[in-house]
Amino acid sequence: MLEFLKQLLEQSPILALFAVIGVGYAVGQISIRGFSLGVGAVLFAGLAAGALAPKATPPGLVSSIGLIMFLYGIGIQYGKQFFAGLRGPGLKWNVLAAAGVLGSLAVTLLLSRVAGVSLAHATGLFAGSLTSTPTLQAAIDAAGNRDPAIGYSVSYPFGVIGPILCLFACWRLLERRLTPVTPTLQPLEITLGERATTTVATLLTELPAGVELVAIRQGGANRLPDPQAQVKTGDGVLLFGAPPALEQARLALGTVDAGRLSKDRGTLDMARLFVTRPTAIGQALKQVQFPAGVAAKIAEVRRGDAVVFPAPDLVLEYGDRLGVIAAPEALPALRKHFGDSIKATAEFSYTSVGLGMSLGVLLGLIQIPIPGVGAFSLGLAGGPLVVALILGRFGRVGPLSWHIPLSANLTLRNFGLTLFLAAVGLGAGAPFVTTVSQTGFLLLGIGAAILLAAILTIVLVGHFVLKLPTDELFGVASGATGNPAIFSYASSTVPSDRVDVAFATIFPSMTILKILCVQVVLGLLG
Repeated sequence: MLEFLKQLLEQSPILALFAVIGVGYAVGQISIRGFSLGVGAVLFAGLAAGALAPKATPPGLVSSIGLIMFLYGIGIQYGKQFFAGLRGPGLKWNVLAAAGVLGSLAVTLLLSRVAGVSLAHATGLFAGSLTSTPTLQAAIDAAGNRDPAIGYSVSYPFGVIGPILCLFACWRLLERRLTPVTPTLQPLEITLGERATTTVATLLTELPAGVELVAIRQGGANRLPDPQAQVKTGDGVLLFGAPPALEQARLALGTVDAGRLSKDRGTLDMARLFVTRPTAIGQALKQVQFPAGVAAKIAEVRRGDAVVFPAPDLVLEYGDRLGVIAAPEALPALRKHFGDSIKATAEFSYTSVGLGMSLGVLLGLIQIPIPGVGAFSLGLAGGPLVVALILGRFGRVGPLSWHIPLSANLTLRNFGLTLFLAAVGLGAGAPFVTTVSQTGFLLLGIGAAILLAAILTIVLVGHFVLKLPTDELFGVASGATGNPAIFSYASSTVPSDRVDVAFATIFPSMTILKILCVQVVLGLLG
C-alpha cells in the first residue's frame, strides 16, 4: 500500500501538493486543550509525504509564488500601522521586540557553535522558534539548500506553544495593567432644553469632542443638520459618539428623548452601504461628494468588526460600511454612488496586485553591498513585503488603488502560505527524517532556548522596566513571535484592542529584522 502511494505521489507532484494542503489543514484544526497547529500542520504533512515520496517535490516556483502572495497581503494590510509604529508608543514597542529578536539570534549563534550545529540548521531553528515563514525562505535562499527547513520544522511546534504558555504564566503571575477600554460608539437622542433660538452651526460648537450631530427633528419631521438651520427649545437632535462624551452633551443640551427621530423613517432613513466603488476609496470624509441633488449625512463607519467615529479626516477603505442618513428616495442613488456590492468586497484589482508584486520582486533582486559581509539583497522574502508596506501606506496612486478587501486579502495570503509550506515540506521530508533521527532532541532543546530568549526578554523587560500595559505587552510579544495562534490567544485573553494595534505595528518590522538577521549571519559566517 505504501509503495503504491509513493509511486502515485511521485508520478503527480501536483496531486501530492494539494493532498498535503488538505490533510495538513484537517490536522491543523485538531485542538488539544485549546492548542492547535493551525496552518503550520501543512508543513508537517508535507514532511511526512516528502519522507514517503522524495521525488514528489513540486517545482521551486510553487513555493516562491506562495510566499510572495502571503507577504504581499501582509504588507498591504499592515502598511499604515507599520509606518505609524515608527513614532510614538510604536517606537518603544519596536525597540522592545527588536531586543527580543536579537537576543534570540545571539542564543542561536552561541548554542549552535557549542553544539556543533551547522549554520543552515541553526538559522532554520531561529526561523521556526519565531514561527517566521519569510525568514525560512530567506535562510533557504542564503544557504543555497533546504537544510534550514529541517531546523524550522523541529523548532516550530514549541515556537507556537511556548509563547502561549509564557503569556498564560504572565497573565496569572504578574500584575495586570490594562489600557482603558475605548467605549463603544452609539447614538443618543436629546430634546433641547430652555435656550434662545440659535443656528445648528452654533449648536455644534457646544458639543464635546467625539460627538457628531447627525439629524434634527422640528415640527414633527426629521431633517439633516444644515449649519444655517435654526433650532430652539423642544427640538430633537440625534447625536453619535462614545457614552462619556454623549453624557457631557446631554448635560449641556437637554434631556434624553424617547426615540422620536429613530422611529420616524418617513422623511429620513438610514442605510448601511458597502464602499466598493473605486472612485470613493481613498477619500477623506470631508472630501466625499454625494450625487447631484442628494443631501445626506454619514453617521458612522464600520471597518471590520469595529465602529469608527466619522471624523472629517477619516479615509475610506475598500469594504467599509457606511451608516448614511438621507431621504428614502435618495438611497438608491447613494447605493450606486458608493458601490454597495457584497461581491466586490471579495474582489481586487489584478492590475495593482501584478504591478505591486513585480515591484517587490525587482526590489528583492537589488544587491546591496555591506562592507565586510559582501552583497546583500532582500530577496523574495523581503522585497515584496517592503514594497507592499509602502503601497499599503499610500493606499492609491492616482486612479490605481493598491488596497485589497480584507476578505480577499485573507484568502490570498492564506492560500499563498499553504502553497509555500506544502512545497517546502515535500522538499525537506527525506533529509528531515535523517537529521531528526541523529540530532532531534539536541535541535529541539536549542529551539526552545531560542524562543525563550525572545519571549522572556520582551515580557520581563516590557513589564518590569518599561512598565507597559499588559495588553500592549501581549501584542508586542505576539507580533515578535508572529504565529496567528499566539495572536489569537493573546487577543482572546486580554479584552483590549491594543493587542491588535501592537501586533499590527510590530509584525512587519520584526519580519524584516528576522530576514536581515539570517541573511547577514549566513553571508558573514556561512
